[in-house]
Amino acid sequence: MRIAVMGAGSIGTIVGAYLSAHGLDVELITRNQAHVDALNQFGARITGAIQWTVPVRALTPEHMLGTYDLVLLLTKQLQNREVLTHLLGYLGPHSIVCSLQNGIPEAEVAAIVGPQRVIGGSIEFGATGTKPGVSCLTTSLEHLRQYAFQIGELNGQMTDRIYVVASILAHVGGTHISQNLVGTKWSKLWLNATFGGLSAALGATFGEVIDDEVVIRSAVFLSHETLKVGHACGVQFAPLFGFDVGSCEIHQMNDVITYRDMFRRVISPGRAVKSSILQDLEKNRPTEIAYINGVVTRLGQEQGIPTPFNNLVVKLVRQAEKTHSLPSFDYLPYFDDLLADASF
Repeated sequence: MRIAVMGAGSIGTIVGAYLSAHGLDVELITRNQAHVDALNQFGARITGAIQWTVPVRALTPEHMLGTYDLVLLLTKQLQNREVLTHLLGYLGPHSIVCSLQNGIPEAEVAAIVGPQRVIGGSIEFGATGTKPGVSCLTTSLEHLRQYAFQIGELNGQMTDRIYVVASILAHVGGTHISQNLVGTKWSKLWLNATFGGLSAALGATFGEVIDDEVVIRSAVFLSHETLKVGHACGVQFAPLFGFDVGSCEIHQMNDVITYRDMFRRVISPGRAVKSSILQDLEKNRPTEIAYINGVVTRLGQEQGIPTPFNNLVVKLVRQAEKTHSLPSFDYLPYFDDLLADASF
C-alpha cells in the first residue's frame, strides 16, 4: 500500500517516522522546503518523550507522482480547497483519504474528493515542531501507545478498509475504531476548544493551563459551553482517552470543583502539549481558531446558547493574529472577570 502523509508538520513527522520504521511505503509531504531537506538528509528526528531518528522520504506537493492508496490528511483546514484539489490528481477510484484534521472538516473533504473515499478520525497525542526535521513528542509514550487515534467511517459501518487503516495507524500507537464519528470529532473539538483554546489565548502549555486555579476553572466553563452547544446540535460525545467527555456539563456549583480535579487527571499525560493554534501564532501564521472555538461560538449563536468563554478565546487569538503578538498570562484578568459572572 502506497501512503502519503499530507501535511507532515509536527504530528505528521512523528506519524511518518513510525510508519517508515515499520517498512511501509510512505512519503511525508509538506510545503516547507527546509523541513523536506532536513528530513531527507538527516531523517525524522523525534525528541521529547522518545529520542529517535528514522530515515524517511519527504517531498513538496509539486513533486508528488503516481497514485496513493491511503492519504493521511493533516494539513490545516484553511488550505483545504487548494490541498484537496491538488490531491485529486493522485487518487485512484479506491484510494482512501483519512481526515485527521482538527475541527469537523469531513463534509468539505468529502465534497471535494468524493464521500466514497473519505474516512475520518482524530489525533489524541501532541507534538511540537522545534526546527526543520525535528519534532518533539509532547505526550507521554505510555499515552501514545494506548491512545493515538480514533478513526471511523462517515456512516459508522465496520468495513474491511477501516480495519486495514486501523492496523496501519496502530504502528504509531493505540488506534480505536469509532462507530460514532461525529461524536469522536466533537470530543476532539472539546479538547481543542477547552485546553487548546486556553493554551492559545494565554501562551501556555497544557500543564500551565491545569496548574493555574483561574485557568482550570475557566476550562471547566469552556468545556460546559462546548458540551451544551454540541448536545443542542444532537451530538452524542464519544469517549476520549477512555474518558466520558459528554457527562461534564455543569449542573451545580460543586460540579466545577469535581470537573477541575477530573480534568487535571485526564490532561496530566499531555502536560508538555502546546496547542496547534499557539504554535501557529509563534510562527506568525494564520490560525484555525475559526474551525475550533469559532465553531462553538457560531453554533452557540444559532442555538441561542451564550458562549462567553469561547468568545473571549476567539477575541484574544484574533487580536494576537492582527497585532503579530503572542498571548500571555497577562490576559488572565479577562478570564477572572468572566468567572465572577459565570452562570450555567
